[in-house]
Parts: sequence; C-alpha cells; structure tokens
Amino acid sequence: MSSQSLIRDGLVEALPSLRAFAISLARDVTFADDLVQETILRAWNAADRFEPGTNLNAWLFTILRNQFLSARRKAAREVEDTDGNHAARLTTPPDQHSRLDVEDMRSALARLPDTQREAVLLVGASGFSYEEAGEIMGVAVGTVKSRVHRARLSLAEMLATDGSDDLGADALTRAAMQVAA
Repeated sequence: MSSQSLIRDGLVEALPSLRAFAISLARDVTFADDLVQETILRAWNAADRFEPGTNLNAWLFTILRNQFLSARRKAAREVEDTDGNHAARLTTPPDQHSRLDVEDMRSALARLPDTQREAVLLVGASGFSYEEAGEIMGVAVGTVKSRVHRARLSLAEMLATDGSDDLGADALTRAAMQVAA
C-alpha cells in the first residue's frame, strides 16, 4: 500500500475525532466543519511532508489547532460592518505632499550648522527636553534653547513657511518647525 493511500485512509478515519476536537475548540458546528475541511485540505496538500511511521492523528490535530488559532487571531483584527458605515468613513489622505515636505525638510536640515541640526533634532524630532538635550550634547540648557530657536528660524526661512498651516500632515516636520515660546 502506498503512503498516499495510507494518508488518505488515515484522514478518513480521523474525521470524527477531528470534528469533535474542532467543535470543542470553536463551539460552533459550522465553523468547526470549516476547520476540519481546511485541515484535511492542508494535510492532503502537505502529504509529502508527513513522515511515515509517525503519529498521523497528532499531525492532523496540530494542523487543526494551528488553523483555529490563526482564524481566531484574524477574527480579533476584523471589524463587523454589516451596514457599511465604518467602511464609508475610512479615508486615506494623499501622501504626495507629505513626502515632498519631508524631502524639503531633509534638505534644509542638511544645510544647518551641525550644532543647530543636532539641537533641533534632539528637541523637535526626538522629543527630548531641553535639559536632556543639554546633557546629551554637553552644553548648558540656554545654549540648547538658543540653538533650537536659531535652527527653527533658519528652517522656516529656508522652507519659506509662514506657520504650521503651510506644512503638510507630517507631525515630525511640524514639531521641528515649532518656534520656541
């Protein structure tokens, strides 16, 4: 008897046990039947990976259990939207302008003196406080504030912006450009 026919016979023999296990996991007969069907399909497609002489039932139950866990993880990410209201509210704003803004910002940052670029990136982009940035750079807090202020003014001039309304949706750009109070 070929290994193909052994697996086929083993699959048929395992069906009642697989179905009972699936029902106990899923607690839904329809979903359990789908799990068993998918398990049999996957097992049949992967029959060449089954090692003869090992426990076929253990292999099938593992496939079923993994299929159940994958379906459960997938279901956790899904949102029920029977009337389509949720889908109708989903939009994605175009990002072309944001990409151009980021490229302009990178170019402008590259033209800043190293000390100003470092200060504005630490405070504006990385979110460090002036005190933390001063410790990192080894300078006084007032020096950090001065460098950040000068960097922001230079960036605003290089990018020809009148305020945050001119900037795109990129929060990093807006944070770096925010003029210190």
